[in-house]
Amino acid sequence: MEIILMLIVAYLLGSIPSGVIIGKLFFHTDIRDAGSGNIGTTNTYRVLGPTAGTVVMAMDILKGTLAAAQPAIFNVPVNALLIGLAAILGHTFSIFIGFKGGKAVATSAGILLAYNWEFFLIASAIMFTLVYVTSMVSVASMTSLTLVSLIAIFYYQDWILSVVAVVLTIFIFYRHRANIARIKAGTESLVHFGLGWRRYQAKHHS
Repeated sequence: MEIILMLIVAYLLGSIPSGVIIGKLFFHTDIRDAGSGNIGTTNTYRVLGPTAGTVVMAMDILKGTLAAAQPAIFNVPVNALLIGLAAILGHTFSIFIGFKGGKAVATSAGILLAYNWEFFLIASAIMFTLVYVTSMVSVASMTSLTLVSLIAIFYYQDWILSVVAVVLTIFIFYRHRANIARIKAGTESLVHFGLGWRRYQAKHHS
């Protein structure tokens, strides 16, 4: 019963649509009607600016962390990652916005933070480095999840972490299928910083 309750709480935490809340509360904008229509960090950053994007990212990480921290908080012997998966389900299929949602990258990071904070720092460093180099959050997300899976398998040798990481990587690729099509077509949007953005600016303003 305790595990079922934690899964429900994790799902509800994950379902909190941070981007929609911040957009409507402070900008009188429904983030779903602007930009790519996604409720996550990247679209919030593009539409509402870096401050709003950073707040949404922090909120999405936090809800993943709180969800996965429940076993430690309530002293229940169940793997935090398994409870955290319910938060990813909530973020992707939120009960509060018609079972639609985001791509769950930040929420996945939050779950990792609750499970292994050192690995979270490594994963974050990989992610932000790739964002800076490519200026494409989609490419950085998919590549970093792939690298995280490989590190989990070959370095940490934690089979639960490895399986969850591989499953999440496949899921993230699936959620980014429209981005993959735009990357192939050369039309994927860039964030306005980093080496990729500089190359784009130099190419189109030379």
